[in-house]
Amino acid sequence: MKAAGRQLRIRGLLESQEFIDLGTLCRELDASESSVRRDLIAIEKEGLLKRVYGGAMAVEARGHDLDFDWQSTRMAEEKRRIGAVAASLIDDGQMVILDGGSTVACVARALKNRSLQAITNSLPIAELFTDSREIEVTLTGGYLYPRLRLMVGPLCEQMLSGITADVLIMGIGGVIEAGFSNSNTLVVSHERKMIEVARKVIIVADRTKFGRSSMIYLAPLEVADIVVSDAALSPDDQDMLKAHGVEALLA
Repeated sequence: MKAAGRQLRIRGLLESQEFIDLGTLCRELDASESSVRRDLIAIEKEGLLKRVYGGAMAVEARGHDLDFDWQSTRMAEEKRRIGAVAASLIDDGQMVILDGGSTVACVARALKNRSLQAITNSLPIAELFTDSREIEVTLTGGYLYPRLRLMVGPLCEQMLSGITADVLIMGIGGVIEAGFSNSNTLVVSHERKMIEVARKVIIVADRTKFGRSSMIYLAPLEVADIVVSDAALSPDDQDMLKAHGVEALLA
């Protein structure tokens, strides 16, 4: 494929996902890293992408799934109830990883006056805890993803590799029989590391996340110990979770 064709294909890929890693680009284009890097440089000069560590990000917003502020307005009451139920599963003194996302932020609000060690890559969650005297907060570090207000990338994953947590609270983009998925390879990469280092995994997801598959596969349903959703989650979806050994709690 010639350079013009590769660059057109790159633009198309960034229409459907905000970040794409270099390895994926090389496979999709059947091209060497050096060729793909030259393509990215050329497209960056046009102002259509930004090169970041490990790949490239689209400059323009591509949708609401990756926008924290917009997501915070959706299913707000359901997320508040989900947050309260998920927070009740946490014991004082535990070390808890809080992933990014609007539903996990609701869990954080419900935990605000508890005595915990919290590890997070989410700026909004860290801000929630700034005036708490009972919660010790550790930020992962990493590349700041502005729209998600989330720290991601190799530095984030390196920090997570050095810990073992009692519980992980994680949001998700999609839930189907094949497993959990999310909208971005950068996000999925650090979420897999979070799952790896946590003794217990609690997924928080309102009913709109079920029956849909996001861009990137994350993990099978069995990685979750508990999924907390809202009271309107369908019986079929509840049965699907139970069939995979996952406890379903409704808020």
